[in-house]
Amino acid sequence: MKKIISFFLLLIIYSVSFSQTNYLLVGTYTTGKSKGIYVYRFNSVTGDFDSVSVIDTPNPSFLTVSHDGNLVYAVHEIAKGGNGGEIAAFSFDKTSGQLKLINQQLSGGDHPCYVDIDKSGKWIAAANYTSGSLGLLPVNNSGGLEPAKSIVQHIGSGPNTDRQQGPHAHSSVFSPDNKYLLSADLGTDKLFVYNFNSENGTLTAGDSFAVEAGGGPRHFTFHPNGKFIYLIDELTSIVHVLEWKKGKLHAIQDISSVPPHFRGGAGSADIHVSPDGKFLYASNRAESNTIGIFRIDQKTGLLESIAFQSTFGKTPRNFNFDPTGNFLLVANQDSDEIVIFKRNKESGMLTDTGKRIKVGNPVCVKWVNVGQ
Repeated sequence: MKKIISFFLLLIIYSVSFSQTNYLLVGTYTTGKSKGIYVYRFNSVTGDFDSVSVIDTPNPSFLTVSHDGNLVYAVHEIAKGGNGGEIAAFSFDKTSGQLKLINQQLSGGDHPCYVDIDKSGKWIAAANYTSGSLGLLPVNNSGGLEPAKSIVQHIGSGPNTDRQQGPHAHSSVFSPDNKYLLSADLGTDKLFVYNFNSENGTLTAGDSFAVEAGGGPRHFTFHPNGKFIYLIDELTSIVHVLEWKKGKLHAIQDISSVPPHFRGGAGSADIHVSPDGKFLYASNRAESNTIGIFRIDQKTGLLESIAFQSTFGKTPRNFNFDPTGNFLLVANQDSDEIVIFKRNKESGMLTDTGKRIKVGNPVCVKWVNVGQ
């Protein structure tokens, strides 16, 4: 009887573990040891992983996944002889974990560094860093891309002559209600809001928020409740807390993403709210190589700095939570590995699991939930 009970307990444990195994997709720079997009299976119970596949594609430095998990879109962060960068569309087989190229289209500018898919799954937005422009591309019935329907050119510059000689669109994110497209521009020190028509793909200028001159806004994220936006400046390592309501932005707090005693260059990069909405995390590169951890006041959205976690590597560019929120994976671009942290959901703290995914120049971490 004991053997039968033990067998069923093991079967239950195995079933739970298997049910929480999802695909991890890693975007990279291919100028070094990497070939393209890497696919792994990741167990959200144990934090274990195994390699599944890789597809050759140039500089897929940022990815987005369709809402059903069957399509993946990647930037080709290139300029292609001055004719612009590209967005590539891939089908994804959730049984085998294989990617297959559908097609690719010009992104509407040079060196696209960010891509997002709208809630209808019909539009792809690309932020083109070097040219400081946004491209909006239609998705056809096969999941492939059509030529850009709308291209918006940012105009302006900032006081940092090395980094802000012109506009540099660094992110492009659709609002939770799918009525707006927002873009942080490092070169002009602004977060732009565009009214988005999902029927015909038009973008019209709306509100904007200007950070302190020389801040260099890079990435931002919405709180799960849709009421707040958290924007990080790459050049000054400031996190801005903004109230968000019907396409309007209102600043309510600025807070540093690096420790108070830190005086070196930080090069802040990515920012995410935990799935439960309780904590904010922000990555700092250069001499810092840390993740700033903040507690979020659930009523006001305000932040309280609670810790700074070493990433145990160089240049933590992008990071992300696994679908359960149990783990946080950090892509250390210049040490060629992804560090796996266990996340305490009550305290927000991160603990090094000692597990590392070795991959050349990892810069983007995305997930395909097998249960999608």
